[in-house]
Amino acid sequence: MRDVAELAAVSQSTVSRVLSNAGAGGIPISEETAHRIHEAVRQLGYHPNLAARSLRGQTTSLIAMMVADIGNPYYHHMARSVQDVARKHNYDVLLANCDHDPQLEHHFIEGIIRRPVDGVILTPYHLTSEDIDHMVQRTGVQVVVLGQHLENEFVDTVFADDGTASYEAMQWLIHERGHRRIAYIDVPGTRPGDRRRSAYRRALIDAGINTPAEYVHAGDFGIESGERAMRALMALPERPTAVFACNDLMALGCLMAANDLGLSVPGDVAIIGFDNIPEAARVYPPLTTIAQFPKDMGAQLANALFERIEGTISGPGRSFEIPCRLIVRDSA
Repeated sequence: MRDVAELAAVSQSTVSRVLSNAGAGGIPISEETAHRIHEAVRQLGYHPNLAARSLRGQTTSLIAMMVADIGNPYYHHMARSVQDVARKHNYDVLLANCDHDPQLEHHFIEGIIRRPVDGVILTPYHLTSEDIDHMVQRTGVQVVVLGQHLENEFVDTVFADDGTASYEAMQWLIHERGHRRIAYIDVPGTRPGDRRRSAYRRALIDAGINTPAEYVHAGDFGIESGERAMRALMALPERPTAVFACNDLMALGCLMAANDLGLSVPGDVAIIGFDNIPEAARVYPPLTTIAQFPKDMGAQLANALFERIEGTISGPGRSFEIPCRLIVRDSA
């Protein structure tokens, strides 16, 4: 900064005010002076020291985002939307992948405590409200959460009502498509899996359908687990006529297994997923699925966070629902 000031023939404080877009204490800075400073910055290749700036101004110009599985296309649009919003606020984004692993989620929390940022976006599967309280108390960081399962007085949440959407999809399979033997590929121990499994069972009970325990099979959100589950379900003496997978990746695994087994989809078995990832429309047959809108979710997460960071919003936490929608294609 000293070199920039010397080349532009101004004081270091003037350079600082121009580069930080701060006010000049009532002293106007001419466009010609600002132009000289920016030209000096360009010639010298100067980059402000953000670590030093954070010590002086208590800001880092950095937010962090924790996603459950960066390999899942569902998170790609969400992360990109967050970055697009952050860029408009002249912020950078640190992205952390946790692979649905509780230890990695807690490691992320400890990392935020060690390396402060101005805001955090969480897509937690295992963290508790107490974990978030611990992070906020240690850092004072602003936090926004994807999902409605964590409650904190001052934390905003963005969510899709996947329980209601799953129930309505099951009703559609039962009443519109006439299925009575419907299996569910679960991800036990996760909140999305639990909510969608609860909706699955409630829809069957409301329709008066008794389903064997073997129709609920465990997966792990990945394609391979969906393929394994489908093979096990199709090996049952009375196999299901429809399979509802907790996410699209597992549903794609179901399609792969059905093709390998020589089964017609949806003639022999119907398949429905959840998320509407881009690949869902490109496979054969195209996948019927429940669409979430990760691009909209990412934008809402980031906008809510920057309202907190910039102080335009304060007070109790808010909730923002992004509705789901059933997308009917050829697999069911």
